[in-house]
Amino acid sequence: MKNTVAFILAGGQGERLYPLTKDRAKPAVPFGAIYRIIDFTLSNCVNSELKQIFVLTQYKSFALDRHLSLGWNIFNTELGEFLHSLPPQFRMKDDWYLGTADSVYQNLYSLKSTNSKYVMILSGDHIYKMDYRKMLKFHKIKDASVTIGLYEVPIEQGKRFGVLEVNSEQRIIGFEEKPQNPKPMVTDQSKALISMGVYLFNTEALVGALMVDAEDRNSAHDFGRSVIPKMFDGYQVYGYPFEDENRGRLKYWRDVGTIDDYYSANMDLVEVDPVFNLYDKRWLIRTYQPQFPPAKTVFADYSGGRVGEILQSVVAQGSIVSGGKVNRSILSHQVQIHSYADISESILMEGVEVGRYAKIRRAIIDKWVKIPERMEIGYNQEEDKKKFFVSESGIVVIPKETKL
Repeated sequence: MKNTVAFILAGGQGERLYPLTKDRAKPAVPFGAIYRIIDFTLSNCVNSELKQIFVLTQYKSFALDRHLSLGWNIFNTELGEFLHSLPPQFRMKDDWYLGTADSVYQNLYSLKSTNSKYVMILSGDHIYKMDYRKMLKFHKIKDASVTIGLYEVPIEQGKRFGVLEVNSEQRIIGFEEKPQNPKPMVTDQSKALISMGVYLFNTEALVGALMVDAEDRNSAHDFGRSVIPKMFDGYQVYGYPFEDENRGRLKYWRDVGTIDDYYSANMDLVEVDPVFNLYDKRWLIRTYQPQFPPAKTVFADYSGGRVGEILQSVVAQGSIVSGGKVNRSILSHQVQIHSYADISESILMEGVEVGRYAKIRRAIIDKWVKIPERMEIGYNQEEDKKKFFVSESGIVVIPKETKL
């Protein structure tokens, strides 16, 4: 992978993930107690020996930049490795990034400085495990100009994504962005093939396509909607069937672009046999871990109901469950659960404190929120909607540092 460079798209506002993106870019949103969403794409790069990486930032990037500097300063520049954060440089035009393709176009100067033969374009907001070396091998065998990662979804879910058609040689022959009636796979009419947001380009083909797109004033300057569809005629465009390094019973790729999808992906981690495996030593997920003491539980007065108890949950360092109960939940660093509190099916981020007798169910509590004694969240949806954001499926979200 030494002649391959990666661009990770991490500048989007993440409007559908609001209010978790109120103060941070979507790739910087915490996930799974100790991670940030971008850690999964970055870990795929490192595990694939892809160590020339540009992260394209724009929207509220401070938290993301800080996380990259603290947790991802592992690259050896003497060996040609790097991870560079690239906000808009205004080299090519006097605009902010206008779309995914425009963000790379505005950084062609940085791309050309690497002299790379291949370019991977990756999203910084998906949860999956993928060996990009296997995709590069496929790309070379097919003598492709661009290869797109493909994932199978139930046909009814296809309308949320870009849906692709391939022939028997895996060449892409059709594409529709978020169609109302997705075209099914030839081999399985109940499923559709969608784009994973993983693109592998020959550098020459990418530069040419971006130059053409930049001249089109009517373009959305987006890879999926604008650049890729225009390449079907003049370039060799292939689809690469996703090979999952998660090694689970089902292939796992999740777009966590909405509150409900984000919540669901987190809950995947608390299963007895988790659908997404964080414990595979063969495919480690890296992150920044601050220096906190181990998590602990205290009090075991079963006669009085004051029991520090954690059931089927993920708990980060520095958390203390003091006489309360936690069930099927995600607790990040420094969470405090006081006596008689009851937390179930919830995500509590760093520094959250839950007072005595409080009850929380099916909720996401962002950083440094203090839940008062006896407050109930997730038990009366009508009351919750008056005070908080509530998702379509009924997940209550309390923004960072909210005063209650």
